[in-house]
Amino acid sequence: MRFLWLSVLLPVFGFAADLPKVEDRTDWWSLKPLMRPAVPVMKKGKATTVIDAFVGTKLEAMGFVRSPEANARALIRRLYFDLIGLPPAPEAVEAFVTDYATGKDAAYERLVDDLLASPRYGERWARHWLDVVHYGETHGYDKDKPRNNAWPYRDYVIRAFNADKPYARFVQEQIAGDVLYPGTPDGITALGLIAAGPWDLIGHMEVPESKTDGKIARHLDRDDMVQNTFGTFCSLTAQCAQCHNHKFDPITQQDYYRLQAVFAAVDRTELKYYSDAAQMRQFTDLQKRRQDAVADLAAVEEPLKTKAGKAYLELTRRIEGASAKAAEKLGNTRPDFGYHSAVAPKQDTAKWVQVDLGRHVAIERVVLRPCYDDFNSIGAGFGFPVRFKIEASDDPEFKTGVTLFWRRHDQTFMNDFPNPGLQPFTVEGAGDEDIKGRYVRVTAVKLAARKADYIFTLAELEVVDKAGKNLAVARPVSALDAIEAPPRWRKANLTDGIAPEAPSKDEKDTLLRDREALLLSQADAAAKEKLVNCRREIGMIEAALKKLPAPQSVYAGGVHNGSGAFRGTGYSGGKPRPIFLLKRGDVKNPDQEVGPAAVEAIAKLSGLSDAFAKTDDEGARRAALAEWITDSRNPLTWRSIVNRMWQYHFGRGFVDTPNDFGRMGTLPSHPELLDWLAVTFRDDLKGSLKGLHKLMVMSATYRQASSCESKSGSNPALVDADNRLLWRQNRRKLDAESIRDSVLTVSGKLDLTMGGPSFQDFVIEKPQHSPHYEYLLHDPEDSKSWRRSVYRFIVRSQQQPFMTVLDCADPSMRVDRRNESLSPLQALAMMNNGLMVVMARHFAERVEREAGNVEAQARRAFFLAAGRPPDKDEQSEMTAYLRANGLPNLCRLLMNLNEFVFVD
Repeated sequence: MRFLWLSVLLPVFGFAADLPKVEDRTDWWSLKPLMRPAVPVMKKGKATTVIDAFVGTKLEAMGFVRSPEANARALIRRLYFDLIGLPPAPEAVEAFVTDYATGKDAAYERLVDDLLASPRYGERWARHWLDVVHYGETHGYDKDKPRNNAWPYRDYVIRAFNADKPYARFVQEQIAGDVLYPGTPDGITALGLIAAGPWDLIGHMEVPESKTDGKIARHLDRDDMVQNTFGTFCSLTAQCAQCHNHKFDPITQQDYYRLQAVFAAVDRTELKYYSDAAQMRQFTDLQKRRQDAVADLAAVEEPLKTKAGKAYLELTRRIEGASAKAAEKLGNTRPDFGYHSAVAPKQDTAKWVQVDLGRHVAIERVVLRPCYDDFNSIGAGFGFPVRFKIEASDDPEFKTGVTLFWRRHDQTFMNDFPNPGLQPFTVEGAGDEDIKGRYVRVTAVKLAARKADYIFTLAELEVVDKAGKNLAVARPVSALDAIEAPPRWRKANLTDGIAPEAPSKDEKDTLLRDREALLLSQADAAAKEKLVNCRREIGMIEAALKKLPAPQSVYAGGVHNGSGAFRGTGYSGGKPRPIFLLKRGDVKNPDQEVGPAAVEAIAKLSGLSDAFAKTDDEGARRAALAEWITDSRNPLTWRSIVNRMWQYHFGRGFVDTPNDFGRMGTLPSHPELLDWLAVTFRDDLKGSLKGLHKLMVMSATYRQASSCESKSGSNPALVDADNRLLWRQNRRKLDAESIRDSVLTVSGKLDLTMGGPSFQDFVIEKPQHSPHYEYLLHDPEDSKSWRRSVYRFIVRSQQQPFMTVLDCADPSMRVDRRNESLSPLQALAMMNNGLMVVMARHFAERVEREAGNVEAQARRAFFLAAGRPPDKDEQSEMTAYLRANGLPNLCRLLMNLNEFVFVD
């Protein structure tokens, strides 16, 4: 804009306006339609595969030649770790060496096919995928509570890789499996992708959406869903357009908020499913029938309710125990009303009252029973605080060892907790975690209004253990202050077991019958018949659902149906929230409302539609995005996954920034080969990831030795030191999981049990605010933790020290490419970590069982660790070391060899 005035003035003075050109951001390699390039012909060398032709022509242009093929022992070790993430047994190595000598190409292909068919393949490649989607089993943020049902998503990914699920379906299931593939277990468990990232428990559970902090928390949550979906599948940084149009890529701010609108009704929740496909279909069908039947019943009832008018509403209020008349009828049966604080002139004055349980106990739930006072017709809920918290501790002054049981803000927004009247307020313990303490304190931080002042009252405080016993009965009560006006008001009333009564079952049944009679009196014969049929249908469906076994749960993206600040049936009954374009990304500064859509510029370039149907069906929005992403015309999706797979086989992708195919990312090293593979994967292989693996690992490019020696006239290492042209294979350090799994394998202790809840290699300690995950307290002899590392419970805030020092992925981040570092800490961990010491002993015990004399033991141990027999000098040195230091120390030494932790 600063050049605009020049374009006007310069022609006036006779000068041509030489203005800078506006860059066309759509003119970029990754956004161009996919076309199958012609396969080049090498001038001198011979290409055994299409991959070798593309790579070979670039090498020839530089005067380089491909490195020779690696030997059989190097190839089998490379394939084992690349495809299944485990070391080959010595017997498998020897068999392959023999087979390879009689016909290397056939032997090599048989090995590739066998490894791709192994169930270990899915476990290996699922770990790569979980890095990209930042899968974790705790929420993160300051609380970092466990997610005990996150693991079904991990198992889904393993299952999908092993089944070689077509990639388009793999993508679609993770965005909208419940809509596109209803009645299938994978259609539900796959939705774990949407909820895989960190989640702000405080911002969601304790702050309503009407508050600024609540809006920010939910905005960030949808942003994570957009990032995880669009970044994972399309490798574009759409999130950079939150505050303004993307500065480098053709993504507008409106595009970004349209993507948010796709997830406008989605929260992180627990979804029910059955692992048995037949039960899942039955469950889904019954749920759909119940939904339809309830809708039909509502269509009949609503006009009748309208005709019944105020009488119907009054009966409903009485059934719920909320009307003044119900309170008068069913109020106090004794004059011992409860605890009453001193009067305060300001509402935000803090008041507390607590009970001494007499000993340190485990608490299952706490119940607060509100007061009822008929003085001056004050009525139900008298003095119940607007904001409060519940805590437990062994310290009567609550200065140390405090565990927060519940913090509640403004009761008015919490539909799942009714306003305190005659209905008690109950809060359960946090899942599997025990909350313990001797004292339980209720602190009111925002008092209830009386007339011109403010108070805090409770009729009864119940502290219930797992056996259902109220531990607070007749226990001593203390408080910051109190009005002692017996028998109505005194501290002792808080635990005397006397409180206002809710309607009895008989009284409630009578009210229900009265309301039903009123409704039927408004109906004609046809309406009565419809009512009977609808209710009969709902009853039959409910009975059928009860006959099914209890379903499993997965932590996933869906319409929330739980507690806290969420509404009982999701936001606005499950309808999408209105999404507004936020000026400068500020939730306090919304602009126009936007509907769901994809990225307009990409849609135009690819011939796709960027506009979705204008619908309040949140599932239809996700389904539309899933189909848009997997459309054969979308070039990003197919280029992205091919680049990721290439990276894991060759140590780096064609594009060095796998999560960013935009202008701030790098250019591809072999763009024609990338496109050829993408088209072949999409069209010829029909999205088969196993087929793509085989295509890559069968190439002579993959099978090269990793040596830097060159047979050509020029030295490639001087020109292409980082091997971008692929004149050799890259030597790579094993990732943390492969190292740990290798340690367990050679020790003979690896447990290959698949699936199910994750093992925990830590002990949870619970301080005041959040759990502490103490890894040093875990016993490495715990056989439950000897499973493959993909089944390890992944904590965000306190990562496993041993795995972290070995460059394990940070689950709080979307990790497109792991660091590969070498440090003294790694050497110290590999030598001294408790797991290494324990497994060295088990390794030695295995060798003693499998080999006789000292020389045989040294040879066997080396072969297990390095994948080859030792040479003469190595044999001599190891035998001498074994005699001097013992077999466990030799085994620990062997697990620290470069050959153990690197692959050629």
